[in-house]
Amino acid sequence: MGNLTGDNREWLCREVFRAMEEDKIKVYYQPQFDALTGKLTGAEALARWISEEGSVVMPGSFIPALEQGDEITQLDWHMLRKVCLFLKWQQERDGHTVPIAVNFSRQHVKEERFVSKLCEMVDTYGIPHNKIEIEITESALVGQEEKISDWIEGIRRQGFRVAIDDFGSGLSSLSLVKDISADVLKIDKSLLSHNCEDEKERIVLESIFYFAHRLKLTTVAEGVETREQLGFLRTCSCKEIQGFLFAKPMEQEAFAALCRKGKAAAEQEDILKIQAPSSATQMLLDAVFIRYPLVILANLTRNSFYMMAYEDFTSHCCPSTGVFDELIAHGASTMHPEDRELFRTTFQIENLMAAHDRGEQWVSVVTRQMGDDGIYRRVETTDYFVKNSSVDDVLVIALCHNLDER
Repeated sequence: MGNLTGDNREWLCREVFRAMEEDKIKVYYQPQFDALTGKLTGAEALARWISEEGSVVMPGSFIPALEQGDEITQLDWHMLRKVCLFLKWQQERDGHTVPIAVNFSRQHVKEERFVSKLCEMVDTYGIPHNKIEIEITESALVGQEEKISDWIEGIRRQGFRVAIDDFGSGLSSLSLVKDISADVLKIDKSLLSHNCEDEKERIVLESIFYFAHRLKLTTVAEGVETREQLGFLRTCSCKEIQGFLFAKPMEQEAFAALCRKGKAAAEQEDILKIQAPSSATQMLLDAVFIRYPLVILANLTRNSFYMMAYEDFTSHCCPSTGVFDELIAHGASTMHPEDRELFRTTFQIENLMAAHDRGEQWVSVVTRQMGDDGIYRRVETTDYFVKNSSVDDVLVIALCHNLDER
């Protein structure tokens, strides 16, 4: 087909629309797998044009022409409809379904009824909303962040997941990812171009996965083709991968068979043997957070702190970082009047320093704290003194446990 532009664009668009009507624009499914276990976790829907001669025309030959106008939106809706038909067929046949990501252009932001149309189409086929993931490229987010942010929020409120695709392809912005309420961050294959053997490449990837995990984004690495890439991605605790190492994009029948099988063809090793130290550390932290949903790291020497976790605790209005003295004052203000002085005195920096100098390993107290619902609950707060070989500062990790919710 070639790279057609100018006067040829309209002709190419008409040909694409005719191909859609004749069912020659097919959906190929690019499987996604758990990076550690090889379990099938989902797929991305990719457009393939089957020509009159039976050859497969790749999207790079026709999608750019559609993207120059609003014609791309028609292809997006066509792809979603085909995916819904496939999922309905799967549900009725054997029930082995996984979430499917469908690419949507930024042009849809201009559709006033986009979310309603999305829900209507998916509901027509009886597909649960959590089985459809709306995928939008990182470059599409640039330039109209506020509009797109509202658009994405509307999609997520209806139970659909949203993925940022091609992150790292050239326009990466940490601020953009911070401000967009997505669920999934897909790492562009260009960041794996040196087979994860280049030191700078490894540092960049480690940093991306670190901030993505802190933002609680599911990470998917695209274009994984070698065992070396997979091994390094595991050390970064990458959640999912897609790429030729496990499977190429495939037609509907082959993907349905893979769904029934449920995992990659390659036999995977014991998860406890192959997981990276960072993965094991995350498992440990997850176990800690079950009992201690509020975890605070503080430097008593420098009168500073930051919060590591803050979920499902009694109060949700605690500052996330700042001055330790101010944190204690804030905490005391939420306590029962009879417990305020006890809390304030126990965790006063001077008293904690004195306990540290006496060789105590921790300081603990139980107080009654008012929650957002106006109810007092017993809370155990324990400050553990910890060491860091890089500094002589007095450091503590505070673990807070709600005793009335077990």
